[in-house]
Amino acid sequence: MSNPTAERFNPDFLTELFRDPLDAAYAAAAKRRAKRGPEPAWSRLSGRAAGLLSVVAVGFLFAVAYRHVVAAEPEITRTRAGLVSEVHAKQAETDDLQRRAEELRAAVDRERAEALAGGEAAQLRNLAAAAGLGRVSGDGLVIEVRDAPADTDPLTGKPRSDNPGRVRDRDLQGLVNGLWDAGAEAIAINGQRLSTTSTIRAAGAAILVDFKPVASPYAVSAIGPGDLDRRFERSRDGQLFRALARRYNMGVVVREQRDLTLPAATDPQLRYAHPLGRTPPEGGPSTGPSTVPSASGGR
Repeated sequence: MSNPTAERFNPDFLTELFRDPLDAAYAAAAKRRAKRGPEPAWSRLSGRAAGLLSVVAVGFLFAVAYRHVVAAEPEITRTRAGLVSEVHAKQAETDDLQRRAEELRAAVDRERAEALAGGEAAQLRNLAAAAGLGRVSGDGLVIEVRDAPADTDPLTGKPRSDNPGRVRDRDLQGLVNGLWDAGAEAIAINGQRLSTTSTIRAAGAAILVDFKPVASPYAVSAIGPGDLDRRFERSRDGQLFRALARRYNMGVVVREQRDLTLPAATDPQLRYAHPLGRTPPEGGPSTGPSTVPSASGGR
């Protein structure tokens, strides 16, 4: 059976290809240009002038855009500096108001203790401490949690913003709930005391504890029984937290601490109050365990 390819391309095909490499269409175009004669000088000059004008126009546009950006940079810098100063001023004002509120709370506590009998005052102090509204001291432990080192962006050389080892709000929620379950009597995160109505939420890349931002490293201080650390390690939340820390390379340091002091939490904004054991008014808060709601699912 004959080979169609062999019949179509004879052995002289390669010889012809190298002998006359120019395509027939190119040869025809060259013949047409030769018949028309040389291109007029004015045509060549007009083409070069058009190209030069295009380059000048593009350069002018770039210069105007650069000038506008440079001119606007001081205004942007001033605006940003003004916003930063305003934030710092509001933060300082908030801190002053917080200190004033603590002073007034201490004064109210003193007046109340003087007005009440000894046993009633002690009972009230114990209830306030259990609710997180009283300053407490005792032995406990501090669990320090740090974000994992961020990978470096190969293009910019800066740490990547999408760090999977960054501590999330749900990590702190699980840690706090594990400590409550292990028998902790009082807990604070970076000095922010948790109460029965506390929340731990995320706002962008920040973590808010009762709407106040906290940053890494997160120091979770807990007052409780002497074996609080062992109870936490054996609990389900403690084992899950350890597994997440190992998987995402988060830094975790646990240390026992004597004479640990935790401040009082801010007064909760409650709209209803009712005696214990009675059904709360419709829409009012109900009593329950002092745990922080956890987000479902994994990281």
